[in-house]
Amino acid sequence: MTDTPVFPRVAVLGAGTMGHGIAQVAAMAGCEVVLQDVSPEQLDRGLARIAANLDKGIARGKVTAEQREATLARITGDGELARAVEDADLVVESVPEKLDLKREVLAAAAAAAPGAALATNTSSLSVTRIAEALPHPEKLVGMHFFNPVHVMKLLELVHHPGTDPEYLDAARRFGGQLGKEVIVVRDSPGFATSRLGIALGMEAIRMFEEGVASAEDIDRAMVLGYRHPVGPLKLTDLVGLDVRMAIGEYLARELGNPAFEPPRVLREMVAAGKLGQKSGEGFYRW
Repeated sequence: MTDTPVFPRVAVLGAGTMGHGIAQVAAMAGCEVVLQDVSPEQLDRGLARIAANLDKGIARGKVTAEQREATLARITGDGELARAVEDADLVVESVPEKLDLKREVLAAAAAAAPGAALATNTSSLSVTRIAEALPHPEKLVGMHFFNPVHVMKLLELVHHPGTDPEYLDAARRFGGQLGKEVIVVRDSPGFATSRLGIALGMEAIRMFEEGVASAEDIDRAMVLGYRHPVGPLKLTDLVGLDVRMAIGEYLARELGNPAFEPPRVLREMVAAGKLGQKSGEGFYRW
């Protein structure tokens, strides 16, 4: 990292699966980062996962010991939102995929850090509706990162009708500094990535439900036949069956397209607590 970061001070709200990864890549790019979570346990887990990711990077020859120490030195944890964002140039929200929660968290951040640019890491919710809760909606962009954040190269930037082009351009440059390939899409249900990914995932689940092929063979078809890095059913396990079901319901409703409607077997698995990797069982055993 040689260039001064576009946003030298970054606050990441939410230390879960995505939040800790966003904090890591921002710190690796030279930003001073505050990782915030209302749960002390979640915050501790997030910080520990960052350290573990960096240790794996060293073992694989992708991170030096010096880079590890410098990255960790740039990250602090905090349980209080107002204190975490008070000096931030950019606040990235990465709380659970619930519209009211995201609106509430970003409104609180905007009040505590009126000069900061704002970003939401939503994978499918309306950035326009999130922005409606803000005193300066023009400062908000969608920054849709992908899991695991420190490995995946894509960053999907989402602009709503009121987004200031200056903030969108700054977000694009920032994404480049994080080492990401950036695509820019307008606010539309599912954006580009979730809309295509969920359509493929739901069809794969329907094929599984109908007994067309095993989960392994459906996935193998896409990996070997279409060069996908991971099949749609294994990806559903990695993302979480409950998460994908919720996104599918949202897209089916917003787009009026039954292709996104979660199949019966998906609803039954979620009801039984089979959520994928995080529960130990989904379409695969973990």
